[in-house]
Amino acid sequence: MLRSVWNFLKRHKKKCIFLGTVLGGVYILGKYGQKKIREIQEREAAEYIAQARRQYHFESNQRTCNMTVLSMLPTLREALMQQLNSESLTALLKNRPSNKLEIWEDLKIISFTRSIVAVYSTCMLVVLLRVQLNIIGGYIYLDNAAVGKNGTTILAPPDVQQQYLSSIQHLLGDGLTELITVIKQAVQKILGSVSLKHSLSLLDLEQKLKEIRNLVEQHKSSSWINKDGSKSLLCHYMMPDEETPLAVQACGLSPRDITTIKLLNETRDMLESPDFSTVLNTCLNRGFSRLLDNMAEFFRPTEQDLQHGNSMNSLSSVSLPLAKIIPIVNGQIHSVCSETPSHFVQVRRKLGSVIKSKLYSWWWSCVSKINLNSLLRCFFKKTQNLELHVECGRVSHESNNGS
Repeated sequence: MLRSVWNFLKRHKKKCIFLGTVLGGVYILGKYGQKKIREIQEREAAEYIAQARRQYHFESNQRTCNMTVLSMLPTLREALMQQLNSESLTALLKNRPSNKLEIWEDLKIISFTRSIVAVYSTCMLVVLLRVQLNIIGGYIYLDNAAVGKNGTTILAPPDVQQQYLSSIQHLLGDGLTELITVIKQAVQKILGSVSLKHSLSLLDLEQKLKEIRNLVEQHKSSSWINKDGSKSLLCHYMMPDEETPLAVQACGLSPRDITTIKLLNETRDMLESPDFSTVLNTCLNRGFSRLLDNMAEFFRPTEQDLQHGNSMNSLSSVSLPLAKIIPIVNGQIHSVCSETPSHFVQVRRKLGSVIKSKLYSWWWSCVSKINLNSLLRCFFKKTQNLELHVECGRVSHESNNGS
């Protein structure tokens, strides 16, 4: 039996070798395929876990942005009301002074200035804080990903984060003061000659606001000049330039704080970019649009107007004397800079959800490159194509009773 089998193998030696080679190759390929399938499955599972972690970190960062903005709005409102104190003028008018007309003129300028500054500064605060916290968020994510690895250095320790974020005080301090000065001059130029008895429609107010914005956003500054000679609009209100003493740029900043200086320079690069200007301009357009919507509540036709059969289908046909518009404008700051849940707060959250749903996976895929300057340039390139609903909240009747 064994001899016959052996003779058979000898007669068909080549065929047996070929068959063995084929069967061995199939077996090896099968094992190799199983190994690759396991590697693919493990890689997909690791990518899924990493994506879930990135999503959680991004969402947490956006919640931090929203809470930080809300927590800073009272500080911004108090600073505005302190520097543009219309309440003191209102109190003087109640005493019927002899210079009543002069006080009314001052109240006109201060009321419009305060509401316009509120829109500008709130939009700047929202966009600037989102930039800063996303930069910090990228560094924190990289630090967390490097935990447990030997020889790793923390990129953004807590003291660096605190020092970097303290630079926002420029917007609430010197930057805000300069912004108030520029806007007040623009308001004086556009509205200074308008009589208190002169009637304005909502379209007239919109045109006046556009003229004021043009003066403000074309205001020349000695700093923040781009390499091509063009001015970066509004940037110097948000951050001091590089030539400013380090101690003024951030709390306790010195030449030894290399990481913080690097973060500040990356932020300046972002503020100078055309993409950032596009995003900020979109926010401002939405903000002033909502401001007009708030005031539109007071430009509705009365029953007497409707009884006379006047064409009141359009709000543009309703006009109010400037003296009656001033209290309406004066009360807008309580809605724009409100820290309580309002339409403005909900809109800011909607902005965060839009970014989250459209950008988070792309955003974090760039974090691994560590080049945050390039990362955020792309971030705003993407963001400018979204509908950014950063706008001021609808004012309630209660917030205007005091005006």
